[in-house]
Amino acid sequence: MNFKTSIFFLSFLLYFQIVFGQHNNATAKSDTNRRMIQFSGAVLTADSLKPIRFVNILIEGENRGGAANSYGFFSFVAYTGDVIVFSAQGYQTSRFKIPDTLSSFHYSMYQMMQTDTILLQETVIYPWPTVEALEFAIVNTVVPENDYDRAMKNLERETLREIGLNMPMDGSMNFRNQIGNVVSKSYYNGQYAPISVLNPFAWAQFFKAWEEGKFKRKDKDD
Repeated sequence: MNFKTSIFFLSFLLYFQIVFGQHNNATAKSDTNRRMIQFSGAVLTADSLKPIRFVNILIEGENRGGAANSYGFFSFVAYTGDVIVFSAQGYQTSRFKIPDTLSSFHYSMYQMMQTDTILLQETVIYPWPTVEALEFAIVNTVVPENDYDRAMKNLERETLREIGLNMPMDGSMNFRNQIGNVVSKSYYNGQYAPISVLNPFAWAQFFKAWEEGKFKRKDKDD
């Protein structure tokens, strides 16, 4: 290494030390004005003072921060002078600057957020692909009956009669039938029961049932 090369190399090292020293002095000076604190608090709605859950809380210009929990509470480390950005879905974004004149190492606050109203354009969704299909559906649609019409139809005499004839006996009716048979047998206990063939009332009921067509043979489809 010759003399010129040595002089150039030493000059470059001296210049690098001077620039690096000035940068360190500026950084140290800026760090002395900013103090690390524990920043905590709660995020509430401005109108009802209810906690807002899971609010995004970031330091503006830096990729750090935190988030509120399910009760709206937050706590993380920040510096004095930082601008804190609060954002949440359905609320207007809020900003707060931490005072740079704090004397303690912690700072607590309540951040209020205003609700944000978002107006969307009207969107109409039709279940038909074309206007012609919509018109066809409107013309051929059968209007359903209302509750009153269905109730009156179910309460018609013939409908109730058909339901009564096809309705099976329930537990109470079976019990009454069984008790009636026991009472009838007990009434004629020790003697012969009357023969229904000689009972004129039984014959009257038989002829009445015959006239009503109860003994007609029914088809399998019925």
